Amino acid sequence: MIADPTLAEMGKNLKEAMKMLEDSQRRTEEENGKKLISGDIPGPLQGSGQDMVSILQLVQNLMHGDEDEEPQSPRIQNIGEQGHMALLGHSLGAYISTLDKEKLRKLTTRILSDTTLWLCRIFRYENGCAYFHEEEREGLAKICRLAIHSRYEDFVVDGFNVLYNKKPVIYLSAAARPGLGQYLCNQLGLPFPCLCRVPCNTMFGSQHQMDVAFLEKMIKDDIERGRLPLLLVANAGTAAVGHTDKIGRLKELCEQYGIWLHVEGVNLATLALGYVSSSVLAATKCDSMTMTPGPWLGLPAVPAVTLYKHDDPALTLVAGLTSNKPADKLRALPLWLSLQYLGLDGIVERIKHACQLSQRLQESLKKVNYIKILVEDELSSPVVVFRFFQELPDSDPVFKAVPVPTMTPSAVGRERHSCDALNRWLGEQLKQLVPASGLTVMDLEAEGTCVRFSPLMTAAVLGTRGEDVDQLVACIESKLPVLSSTLQLREEFKQEVEATAGLLYVDDPNWPGIGVVRYEHANDDKSSLKSDPEGEKIHAGLLKKLNELESDLTFKIGPEYKSMKSCLYVGMASEDMDVAELVETIAATAREIEENSRLLENMTEVVRKGIQEAQVELQKANEERLLEEGVLRQIPVVGSVLNWFSPVQALQKGRTFNLTAGSLESTEPIYVYKAQGAGVTPPPTPSGSRTKQRLPGQKPFKRSLRGSDALSETSSASHIEDLEKVERLSGGLEQITLEASSTEGHPGAPSPQHASQSEAFQKGAPHPEDDHPQVEGAESLR
Repeated sequence: MIADPTLAEMGKNLKEAMKMLEDSQRRTEEENGKKLISGDIPGPLQGSGQDMVSILQLVQNLMHGDEDEEPQSPRIQNIGEQGHMALLGHSLGAYISTLDKEKLRKLTTRILSDTTLWLCRIFRYENGCAYFHEEEREGLAKICRLAIHSRYEDFVVDGFNVLYNKKPVIYLSAAARPGLGQYLCNQLGLPFPCLCRVPCNTMFGSQHQMDVAFLEKMIKDDIERGRLPLLLVANAGTAAVGHTDKIGRLKELCEQYGIWLHVEGVNLATLALGYVSSSVLAATKCDSMTMTPGPWLGLPAVPAVTLYKHDDPALTLVAGLTSNKPADKLRALPLWLSLQYLGLDGIVERIKHACQLSQRLQESLKKVNYIKILVEDELSSPVVVFRFFQELPDSDPVFKAVPVPTMTPSAVGRERHSCDALNRWLGEQLKQLVPASGLTVMDLEAEGTCVRFSPLMTAAVLGTRGEDVDQLVACIESKLPVLSSTLQLREEFKQEVEATAGLLYVDDPNWPGIGVVRYEHANDDKSSLKSDPEGEKIHAGLLKKLNELESDLTFKIGPEYKSMKSCLYVGMASEDMDVAELVETIAATAREIEENSRLLENMTEVVRKGIQEAQVELQKANEERLLEEGVLRQIPVVGSVLNWFSPVQALQKGRTFNLTAGSLESTEPIYVYKAQGAGVTPPPTPSGSRTKQRLPGQKPFKRSLRGSDALSETSSASHIEDLEKVERLSGGLEQITLEASSTEGHPGAPSPQHASQSEAFQKGAPHPEDDHPQVEGAESLR
């Protein structure tokens, strides 16, 4: 059979267009040199029009953004051949719509009937009809309209007047998708009291399954009040954790009270497999179900499908589930092409691969400590939800999850928030390290913040493989020590901060690090919650100083969550972190920054006064020098001759300005030190904080533990012995130097030769009479 040349050309153009759009190398735009005809018409519309290559290049530029922008995510999703078939369906739909009416009617009817039959056979929903829609919730809204028309016979004539006397009730699970009930009320024009939220189990069974006994009680109460139970939405895989309601029991309840049962959820995809759990298999007996084959099979731009059973075509037409318009029937064309390309084996293989990925992750996480898995059925659940759980401080080696009955409600809430912050950090780290896993971070009402792995919705699109799951488990294991040590060091960090003057501990439960601290400067108004410019300046300088230390910690500054004052946020820490040194460094650095800031603020006035005082002192010194030397020495020729015959032994006098003290000092001690050389030791410079001696290769804020990863036990011991030897020899040299200096000016002072030998000994030179290996060893160690 000869193919239509137009269809062949369409497929060729589509392939070339997709190749151009998927190409990450951007072509430079050629300048055509044409002048703008009118400023009112946008550039692309001017002239005789653009060719296809230029238009696609423009689309590519808009998709990929500017080159100077930082890449936030992969530019375009990897679309395979089955994706190209789905995209081709949209182009074919536009081409088919140009056929004559009779051919168009036959073709669209064939496409719709084939797609409906294939889906019903694949997912075990016999004798069903299909409605294809772009918005996932649109199918449920149409089903609600069908249920209203079926239960209210006069609704077509009287409209909503018949609903006033007997209000309909739609039952939704508490674990349903957020915003689903509000969407239904807006689409149907119903008031919110028509919605009834059914709670989940609290005593027995999964906490994410609908409580069937409580639902039956609610139905009976609504009937007694004169209301009409209309429709029940059950879940075959909740939006959060993928748990399945007891659909079999719910079906019996709906048949008893004449309620329409609608099922939705990701677990409906497992109906295509050979083995299906009984709870999911019961969904084949429901009145309708909504499925999303696009994400399951990795098909872009494929509509969602709602399968339903109803015998009255007139009501389905009124409800909007069927249409006589060919354009509505052509919605199934992308899915019709993609299903043929994949075949039954390809469809089953993709769904089976996603379920195997979830099983692989479940089995691996069972062997990982401190990870809690929220799984309903370990054999068939395609969704894995896990979280890092908080451990008690004094429960080694047995760890328990919080909350516990012995803890106060405030302590339980604080621990809950802290654990949620750590799980949120863990989820974000895993998403960055293993992007092919498709992880999502979510907040559950009972469990808190969790990480979800749903390969049925992401694996086909992202190309997730078994190696990605293994990499994900390895990343989780690598992050657990940091999480555990951070939890253990939080209380120690809090105690150290509270015991340090000038620091205030800020209890921020949403920060995943070891804690938050704020430095209280002298002018800090503790009662005010407004921003503090001086405090922001100090914290900004503190952040810069701490980052220059090149430690393993992460520091950030930002406003306190209760006020607008700046705080220092300290990130995750390892088990060898020296919290005392960290807190002391923060306090000392902040005080130094505050003192320097004050000094800089007052320096202008201090320097001005110092200069004036120095000028007065120097003028007095010049006058005194003139009086001492006499007038004759100031005459140029006479003074030179007089100075040659009788030189003046005048002491050099000067003034130095001490910025720290803000005062003038004489330069006489400087000349004395310079004249005496190494014989006089200048006073030591005071240090603002305690300096800690570190081993070679040891980073700041680390405890010097033997047998650590950074240094071996042998090397650590040798370095410690070397440091002790250097300190001992240095102490001996200083004592000898002081003894040599004290003998100057004494009646029994040594000769100049001995003095020079002492000075040489102080400099580390060998003794003229005998060598001193001890001194040479000290100098080499230095």
